[in-house]
Amino acid sequence: MSKISIIVPFYNCPYINQALDSLINQTYQDIEIIVVNDGSTQHSEKIIPYLDKIKYIQKENGGTASALNMGIEHATGDYFCWLSSDDIYYPEKTEVQFAFMKEQNALFSHTNYCAIDKKSRIISPPLGIQPLSRLEIIKRISTKNFINGCSVMINKSVFNHVGVFDETLPYTHDYELWIRIIQKFDVFYLSQPLLLYRVHKQMGSKKHAVAIKKEIDFVINHHKNTMESLLSEESRK
Repeated sequence: MSKISIIVPFYNCPYINQALDSLINQTYQDIEIIVVNDGSTQHSEKIIPYLDKIKYIQKENGGTASALNMGIEHATGDYFCWLSSDDIYYPEKTEVQFAFMKEQNALFSHTNYCAIDKKSRIISPPLGIQPLSRLEIIKRISTKNFINGCSVMINKSVFNHVGVFDETLPYTHDYELWIRIIQKFDVFYLSQPLLLYRVHKQMGSKKHAVAIKKEIDFVINHHKNTMESLLSEESRK
């Protein structure tokens, strides 16, 4: 059985216990839960009841990308997943997605998801999308991130080909990595919702919207020539 490593970056998040409960209750048994405390000053006590069930790493604050990379460095699994400390996995998330990846012979996949509020109530229909062709995937990812980072499952061998998260990007490290992955690998989408994505006032995408927009523009421009070449190549097929 393949082991799945799930990295949970943690920084001052009051919902961490709900995230960890969702991982402890996964129906897939061979998982490794790695919590990386990125210099938190609040809510760390909520992790204490889980210490016998997780790998716990503490580091100075360096941002989500640095926490994810440290988790990857310590991961012993064959596959990588990421769960933000304010989000929740469905109990069958890892089991269903892993079976899907084996069936599709996939190295990179993402799933559908729904939004929840601060009280964990579902407040949206399924929000995930996947363009129908590789050409459409390349077109869309060239201008917008349509992949929810916490829905992904990645064969760890992928990192050997494209590298890990760029720690110089505080907000778009996930988007930038997906662009690098899509240049070399196919993207598989599982339409079953397997993630609950929490929307709340303190979430980074709300607090840092202006900075995020600037960073998105930087990432798009940085990869523009490569993606245009890839698009041209795919169009000729």
